[in-house]
Amino acid sequence: MALFEKILIANRGEIALRIQRACRDLGIRTVMVHSEADREAKYVKLADESVCIGPAPSRDSYLNVPAIISAAEVTDAQAIHPGYGFLSENADFAERVEKSGFVFIGPRAETIRLMGDKVSAKAAMLKAGVPCVPGSEGALPEEHEECVKIARKIGYPVIIKAAGGGGGRGMRVVHTEAALKNAITLTRSEAGSAFGNPTVYMEKYLENPRHIEIQVLADEHRNAIYLGERDCSLQRRHQKIMEEAPAPGITERQRVRIGERCIEACKRINYRGAGTFEFLYENNEFYFIEMNTRVQVEHPVTELVTGVDIVQEQIRVAAGEKLSLKQRDVTISGHALECRINAEDPFIFTPSPGRIDTYHPPGGPGVRVDSHVYQGYTVPPHYDSMVGKIITSGKDRAQAIRRMRIALSEMVVEGIKTNIPLHQELLADARVVSGGVSIHYLETKLAQDKKQRDTGKKKP
Repeated sequence: MALFEKILIANRGEIALRIQRACRDLGIRTVMVHSEADREAKYVKLADESVCIGPAPSRDSYLNVPAIISAAEVTDAQAIHPGYGFLSENADFAERVEKSGFVFIGPRAETIRLMGDKVSAKAAMLKAGVPCVPGSEGALPEEHEECVKIARKIGYPVIIKAAGGGGGRGMRVVHTEAALKNAITLTRSEAGSAFGNPTVYMEKYLENPRHIEIQVLADEHRNAIYLGERDCSLQRRHQKIMEEAPAPGITERQRVRIGERCIEACKRINYRGAGTFEFLYENNEFYFIEMNTRVQVEHPVTELVTGVDIVQEQIRVAAGEKLSLKQRDVTISGHALECRINAEDPFIFTPSPGRIDTYHPPGGPGVRVDSHVYQGYTVPPHYDSMVGKIITSGKDRAQAIRRMRIALSEMVVEGIKTNIPLHQELLADARVVSGGVSIHYLETKLAQDKKQRDTGKKKP
């Protein structure tokens, strides 16, 4: 089956360049849509064609569906790749793309809707035998007395979550029955305002879990595979900072067991494309929290330990091809680590947009840099602060860490602040180096470091 001749990339930054490179490697021409702020971006200059779709604000450009569809029409693109963020998990956009005569490089709209609603997603996973966090069976009822009964059955602490939430928003931890009613009311209000859906549900709040996710690929011929797991536990405000594959301490038996359940779930929901099952992991048990129906920021670590080009597989599957490999062909070799490089103060995390006066990326064996920036590039203030990713691989975890330390020491970014010092500090932390820290570790560490700095300032 023939691949596409031309793909429109509806995104920006490093993922836009990553998709563009995958297309070029497949001999596919690319159309790059961009805002006025991104006119000088590297990937715009490298594209076969580019179309400005609006001013800098996302709502007027990268979230402007009519403009994106029009750009695909005037350039005769055959498919649209949404990357991650922006419209990548917007079911209405996926549906509009398909109805306009283009191929959406991702799951079908109905699948995105199913997995985008946390209540329906959890119900689908339970049917497929995927373990879930103990909680309410569906949405919380309006009657507070019933909510109290559910919380007592689960056991405190509990967490109230918005069914349409994501990115760490729309959730509230409750430690006592006295605080339950107010927490539910506030989360409902926040959910309705932020996501247009006031539905909330309740789960057991796990005290010290890790964040482990399973990467999957599936085609429309009911073939599906899993590519092992990633550990993404180093987070700040529910946003990942550092990721690695495979996850420290996960056995092959555990990997196969949870991976097979994810594959069964893919087949049950007729999944198509790349996707990620996200789990909380505590006391040797996996608990499903959500599925991301798109390519992930951290996909490179999986690519480096499996040798599978996830973005190219996305494109091939969208073109109607079967997956290029079976589960028996998937092997995990070595270890990989990813550090997200953000344009921000490394300790107080304020954004640091501006012109990059000096830029020198690292290199050497086992080092990959996914970044769209260059010397003289101006980081705009309108978008996410990530300016790139450093990914290192080695024969084992210790070597991947050593190579990351070297890479971070080599990388030079001047003119703006970056969080490179934070990554260097983390890779000097004995707990991080030993592996297996919980999702709370980084925020606890940052709070302790701030307290020490504040105390130091007060000394005469």
